[in-house]
Amino acid sequence: MTGQAILFPGQGSQSVGMGREAAAASRAAAGVFRRADDVLGFGLSQICFEGPADKLECTDIQQPAIFVTSAALWQAMRENGASVEDFSAAAGLSLGEYTALYVAGAVSFDDGLRLVHRRGQLMQQASDANPSGMVSLIGADEETARTLCERASQGEVLAPANFNCPGQIVISGARGACGRALELAEQCGCRAAALKVAGAFHSALMASAADGLATALTTTTINPPRIPVLANVDAGPHGDPDAIRDALVRQLTHPVLWQRSMERLIRDGFTRFVEVGAGRVLKGLMRKIDRRAQVVNMATPGDLAAWPSSPG
Repeated sequence: MTGQAILFPGQGSQSVGMGREAAAASRAAAGVFRRADDVLGFGLSQICFEGPADKLECTDIQQPAIFVTSAALWQAMRENGASVEDFSAAAGLSLGEYTALYVAGAVSFDDGLRLVHRRGQLMQQASDANPSGMVSLIGADEETARTLCERASQGEVLAPANFNCPGQIVISGARGACGRALELAEQCGCRAAALKVAGAFHSALMASAADGLATALTTTTINPPRIPVLANVDAGPHGDPDAIRDALVRQLTHPVLWQRSMERLIRDGFTRFVEVGAGRVLKGLMRKIDRRAQVVNMATPGDLAAWPSSPG
């Protein structure tokens, strides 16, 4: 594979006001937000545009909000002449994998939105049932992260959950284990910070959410993607529809291999990446993965107006 890849962010990219300027400037983007409100039966667009921040940060709101904002920006790009055929691959960080599958034609907008809304509800329920959290480790490699988890777990769940970029690994587990990890991090040669999330995403504590998502996926129509979409669980391209369902379910209880996914694309000859969504999280991660890679952001009317020649 060669050419350019399209990327979509996940949780943590949200901010009050996201998508508002794009919806004001693009009829296509505005239409996506209107459709989202109709599908969900509540004013998601108002929460995205106006907040309040504490509501936007609720897992069951945050996930559809990020999905819809990226989808709206993608439709604004299409309004400016973009096509899925402009890209040779797609990928998304955690939740963003659903947006990548939508853009690649594997799921419809309505089905994708219902899935991520249900996913958010299930993850919130699992978090409520098991007090837990996530801790970001700065300056840790995989061996360090696993050693810290072994020392801090003390019989509770604690394991690597996100391999984001060199020197940034997120661990996930029971609340007590996360607290001990914060205390022991310096002894293991890294820094640690608790993340503001509902619970232990991408860990065994999400097993009940994974079961519920599997049920939702059985009634969701999934088609083969029009372009390769990388799966978070193994950093390889998705397979047939049943394999896609399986990978999405496993993603809830297995670590996100974002660094490995980007390194795979770079090895395959990709040098230009287009990040579509609120914020610049993925661009920041790519700087640490390979500074030679060019990342173009699509988040504002100015970004969209510059397509396809924006230098990033």
